[in-house]
Amino acid sequence: MARPGGSPKTVFSCCECGASTAKWQGQCPDCGVWNTLVESIAEAPAVGSQRRFAALGGTAVVHTLSDIEAREEDRLPTGIGEFDRALGGGLVSGGVVLIGGDPGIGKSTLLLQALAALSPVHHVLYVSGEESGQQIAMRARRLALETGKLKLLAEINLEKILAALLTLRPQVAVIDSIQTLWSDQLSSAPGSVAQVRECAAQLTRLAKQSGVTVILVGHVTKEGALAGPRVLEHIVDTVLYFEGDTHSSFRLIRAVKNRYGAVNEIGVFAMTDRGLKGVSNPSAIFLSQHGTDVPGSCVLVTQEGTRPLLVEIQALVDQAHGNPRRLTVGLDAQRLAMLLAVLHRHAGIVCFDQDVFVNAVGGVKIAEPAADLAVLLAIVSSLKNRALPGKLIVFGEVGLAGEVRPAPRGQERLREAAKLGFTRALIPEANQPRQAIAGIEVIAVRRVEEAVGRLRELE
Repeated sequence: MARPGGSPKTVFSCCECGASTAKWQGQCPDCGVWNTLVESIAEAPAVGSQRRFAALGGTAVVHTLSDIEAREEDRLPTGIGEFDRALGGGLVSGGVVLIGGDPGIGKSTLLLQALAALSPVHHVLYVSGEESGQQIAMRARRLALETGKLKLLAEINLEKILAALLTLRPQVAVIDSIQTLWSDQLSSAPGSVAQVRECAAQLTRLAKQSGVTVILVGHVTKEGALAGPRVLEHIVDTVLYFEGDTHSSFRLIRAVKNRYGAVNEIGVFAMTDRGLKGVSNPSAIFLSQHGTDVPGSCVLVTQEGTRPLLVEIQALVDQAHGNPRRLTVGLDAQRLAMLLAVLHRHAGIVCFDQDVFVNAVGGVKIAEPAADLAVLLAIVSSLKNRALPGKLIVFGEVGLAGEVRPAPRGQERLREAAKLGFTRALIPEANQPRQAIAGIEVIAVRRVEEAVGRLRELE
């Protein structure tokens, strides 16, 4: 579709929902999100599309749900234990996995390792749209991978990739990355909303029809969200995010959507000169090794999917010079402000004239409210300049009324702490186990002021 002058007509498409409008607006008129409209070339309707849709009418077969056989999907382990954990046990035939993360964090490295581990027994294909075959061969040699049976295709044209998948029929195919692909059916540039949506839809359709497991690599925006239309995350079966500081050797891969397993499941890796290696005891990297007990440090048992993790929460409270600052790393800053108000109102501990800094050690991001009690006790410890008792773990959600609410899977958290040598636990009363757990003393509390008071007794 072109203007009278010959230049193509442009529209503005929303990166969140994919809706289009003729003029740029600050807010998408469909989903209401701000600053998401991006200019792209308008796509002409396909010739005969209405006739095709009419011809398809009445061809769908309707089944009764009770007549459909329900069975567990067979899993294909990748040979990388932490990757399989995040996937829910391994890859599923016909499943589509989307993995995103910051540039250079290790997405391509992990997938190359996974395909190299699968290739001796299974038919796999690596499709590269960003790197040449020589670059990938150099990486495989540096990682000392066995790639004798690993097939590679350096291509960005969708139709050629689909033809290769139909011809080779691999069990697993990696597309690196979805933003580099383009289809002959669209005139817009690779990476545009229309191209990403169409390429992802075509690959997903092929995966469901042929049983090929497709793993898509996705770019992320400055804010850390997956680039492209929001519908991209809805199309796929599993969405994984790579997290971690590029200056640190540790990486986390987190499942935020999984139709075949638990969400918020994580895998922990260490980046080495031979690629990513799974960490069998991730709690060790999230606990600082202090020679003696120090003020402002509290050990939290958090739950990531089915895995309990011990994470050190550090707090620093200092006299403010000007407006008090509240800063968090790995925790919700808005929740910190709420917790400080609860601490003042119900425990009588004042922090309105103090700078408060809270950090989750190791670069882990904690979203669950069960971290509330550990954060509060770390703040009290720093403010009073008194270290918490050694070998103590804490968890529990704090309400606005000052009550300490239970956390899910409390007994699993306690068993993990006992296994790692912790001897005391300050937890919500509702999480108190019916039977004693060997090696750990349980201190149950119902309110914030009671928790602060019990600390004084333990000193």
